[in-house]
Amino acid sequence: MIEIIQHFAKADKPIASICHGPQLLTAAGVIEGKKVSAYPACQPEVKMAGAEYAELPMDGAITDGKLVTAPAWPAHPAMLKQFVALL
Repeated sequence: MIEIIQHFAKADKPIASICHGPQLLTAAGVIEGKKVSAYPACQPEVKMAGAEYAELPMDGAITDGKLVTAPAWPAHPAMLKQFVALL
């Protein structure tokens, strides 16, 4: 999984991640310098990976470059709208 994430990031392909998913992005080392949302409990990991944690409402999403992130399942509509725009 880590290699797939790194491949997508290196190739500048769209990536979407929600809830605890950004933990995989931190492990892959692909969020440094990005604005990233995640479930609030993941905030320390996001910051330690060199990203800026975007504190959003649970139904919000954020796009930074080709990366779309959101804090929890209520954000599916917002996240999918932003992700489809990238595609």
